[in-house]
Amino acid sequence: MLATEVIIIGAGAAGLMCAATAGRRGRRVLLLDHANKAGKKILMSGGGRCNFTNLYTEPANFLSANPHFCKSALARYTQWDFIELVARHGVPYHEKKLGQLFCDNKSSDILALLLEECRQAGVDLRLNVGVESVARDEQGYLLQTGLGPVRGQSLVIATGGLSIPTLGATGFGYQIARQFGHNVLPTRAGLVPFTVTDPALKALCGELSGTSVECVVSCNGQSFRENLLFTHRGLSGPAMLQISSYWQAGDELSIDLLPGLDAQAWLQEQAQARPNIELKTLLAEVFTRKLAVLVCDSWFASRALKQYTPAELREIAARLAEWRLVPAGTEGYRTAEVTLGGVDTREVSSKTLESQKSPGLYFIGEVLDVTGQLGGFNFQWAWACGHAAGQAV
Repeated sequence: MLATEVIIIGAGAAGLMCAATAGRRGRRVLLLDHANKAGKKILMSGGGRCNFTNLYTEPANFLSANPHFCKSALARYTQWDFIELVARHGVPYHEKKLGQLFCDNKSSDILALLLEECRQAGVDLRLNVGVESVARDEQGYLLQTGLGPVRGQSLVIATGGLSIPTLGATGFGYQIARQFGHNVLPTRAGLVPFTVTDPALKALCGELSGTSVECVVSCNGQSFRENLLFTHRGLSGPAMLQISSYWQAGDELSIDLLPGLDAQAWLQEQAQARPNIELKTLLAEVFTRKLAVLVCDSWFASRALKQYTPAELREIAARLAEWRLVPAGTEGYRTAEVTLGGVDTREVSSKTLESQKSPGLYFIGEVLDVTGQLGGFNFQWAWACGHAAGQAV
């Protein structure tokens, strides 16, 4: 039988960070993953460039039924700590926008950094190893695995959520949580594109597929100013991904297509200054020409501004500043970047990430009911909670 001190299931961002941290403390660590490669989600993140943290990380960037839970780990391992680690490994990076830090080269730079940290810490990483069962006795945890039976004093569940099943996502972590008496809050896809079925809206999205426009999208008291991307299936882009985490089936989205402008005042000013300009020509100055033409064809009869009554201009302004629609749904876990919900954090220590139900059992990363907004926050949560658990196991 293979015996060790710490067993970590899941060689993703949180699992790798936890393994390296525990190993540097002198703990004997066995890191298992059923995939053939560590950090698959790291490799595909940020369009292959890995948005590895955010300069402006704070607890408000995270969703959870227990919003105070994330504060302890985030305060003890900050974005500056991870940036220092990146710099120490000589990984070149840049700020894209809104504090989002990306690799200059490839996501594999971050994975290589983590694997090197694990190597230096003496972590025993085993890939292509499935875990069939987990049991607890007075000596710790006994796992039946593809390696045969494995025993450890501490067991860390870093198996992630349900998002992007093609990368190997499963509900295994939730299964283990329930086995040891934990409540698992309902899960759903987050940071995910919307789908539409309304024929007119679907036709508009299809015609505009690939077109992007800056907007402010609002839903359930949350607003984001980012780009909207039209697709053949519906609405995507950073703005839609962000708001999707706050949207529930049947909710209405409000989209301001003229962010930063008072639409009504702007249209009235333009009507006075340039009465002969046609509406679609004017809108083409703030949108792409294709979007301007299609918006006019779908919503307004385009004519010279002087030909609209003040009431009609107010109606046009209202539609542009408050485009209201109800998506049919989302694309689901297939393309979701994260899983909302998960292991109830009220039953987990915010300091050590240890289960309050089963001593020596830890939960870290996406398997927990802590979900970051788009922009590097989910990786920062992985680093912070992985580090916190690694200090405790």
